[in-house]
Amino acid sequence: MTTSTDNNNQNAATPAAPVLFDTEQTDCGHLIGIMTLNTPKSLNALSVEMCQLLAAQLEQWERDEQVVALVLKGAGDKAFCAGGDIRKLYDSMSESAPLPNPYATEFFGHEYRLYRQMHFYSKPLILWGDGIIMGGGMGLMAGCSHRVVTERTRFAMPEVTIGLFPDASGSWFLQRIPAKMGLFLGLTGAMCNGNDAILSNLAEYAVSSSDYDAILQRLKQSDWQHAAHRTDISHQRQHNSAHDHDIVSRALAAQPVTELPASKLATYWHAIGQLMNSGGLGDIDAILQSDAALEKLDADFAQDSWTQRAVATYRAGCPVTVALTYALYHQVADLSLEQVLYLEANVAVHCAANPDFKEGVRALLIDKDRKPNWSRSLADCLSADGQAYIYQHFTNPYAAGEHPLEGWLGSEALGSQIINH
Repeated sequence: MTTSTDNNNQNAATPAAPVLFDTEQTDCGHLIGIMTLNTPKSLNALSVEMCQLLAAQLEQWERDEQVVALVLKGAGDKAFCAGGDIRKLYDSMSESAPLPNPYATEFFGHEYRLYRQMHFYSKPLILWGDGIIMGGGMGLMAGCSHRVVTERTRFAMPEVTIGLFPDASGSWFLQRIPAKMGLFLGLTGAMCNGNDAILSNLAEYAVSSSDYDAILQRLKQSDWQHAAHRTDISHQRQHNSAHDHDIVSRALAAQPVTELPASKLATYWHAIGQLMNSGGLGDIDAILQSDAALEKLDADFAQDSWTQRAVATYRAGCPVTVALTYALYHQVADLSLEQVLYLEANVAVHCAANPDFKEGVRALLIDKDRKPNWSRSLADCLSADGQAYIYQHFTNPYAAGEHPLEGWLGSEALGSQIINH
């Protein structure tokens, strides 16, 4: 991928490419890059190849002075991105696979590097967050500077159903949702809507699902003549003008706001806060496992079908995931994005070597019997030996210098480069 023209020609010749790239010319002669996840049959599940394609195009467009903003969307009308494409990862997980698993290193390494690249990107990244957004799609969402949701937006971090943990930078963005609601979402995999996304600091703009063309037109008609164009990427990170981001904000804000479904998080934030602050994980579990305890906490909350679905997901979910989610939530409170992704990489490759992730994928996606045989109960996880097992996931399984995110904890961290020492 050397030029925008080359990409357009490739797309015309290979319509089945997993990510499509195109440009739209603005009225003042600049370009808006369009990136479309193009595997709608799998709900645009994120693969290694898709991460590589996105990363390469982001780098090219960041250096192209004609490109002033980028839009990221999904093909089809069902989903933006429903998670990671984990079938090949499942196939790589076996008793004979080494720790760290080479394919798990490749899978999570490319995925997490893409999220870091997006978070530190110098140009506006606009998410068209229509339809289902889960797992890896949530990581993409969190990495965009301007997030647009619609009446069809549905998002969740449902890793408790497959024995993984809320990764894809989930440990970072769940921490930033008010009133410990992020911990609730991570433990229960609760499905939320566009209003919930705005409340959760995961989106800023609410429009109709039919408004994409209108928004693109507003962006094309904006005055980009004075947009900052700098090709020195390190200089951009240190002295990034907000001017081009402001242009995007004005264009998106000018689109009439659509009415979204009511936010369950806004309705039940107090009950969720009480639940998440009821004590340790054992205390939270005791309430979530008891209909009577939930009724005592808040009858309306307990009787809502949204809550009941979330609680049912929790009760059927992986206890190791629950324990990992709780431990990570508290472990990362004071960490930077790059530190969190580094830690998530450790946890992810350990999960790929331990039994529950493979078993969860088997039960949900391979055999589809929805009867996972989890390796441990939550009581097991809360015992002294169980806690040692949980925290062992945090350790670096790589030999010195071989971690896929090597350098992210020191002077090579992008976060350190935007601080004037």
